[in-house]
Amino acid sequence: MLKLKAETPEDIAVFSSYLQDAALKVEDFAYIPSQNRFALVCNRFMWEHDGDKNFRTRTGLHFNLIGACNVRNIPLQAKTQVLELLALHAVAQDSRVLINLSFAGGGDIRLEAELIDAYLEDIGQPWETKNRPDHDGDA
Repeated sequence: MLKLKAETPEDIAVFSSYLQDAALKVEDFAYIPSQNRFALVCNRFMWEHDGDKNFRTRTGLHFNLIGACNVRNIPLQAKTQVLELLALHAVAQDSRVLINLSFAGGGDIRLEAELIDAYLEDIGQPWETKNRPDHDGDA
């Protein structure tokens, strides 16, 4: 069970490796401007699990100190549409940090933060899945 905190772009890269191929619905993420918070809940593929079986687990991710959230190519009105998270990336720029969540199909969410203050935590028991994400070009 994961419980991680991120404070640097390198930490966000670690989050990205754990969240690659996470599945979530559009209704599973929210930007709460009054709390300067962005949060999501997803079904994380457990890449760290060695063995013949594949597992997913419910995982929460939230970012604090978020001043802006921009969504591109994600149909916000399609609440039950499933999204596949490909990667997270963070870069410091001037006096802010830009954090990008990239999804399959070209959608992304860009967060602007004062600094990185993020948390990733498994919030459920893992379950077995027969479906393993398949990436083109993988051996």
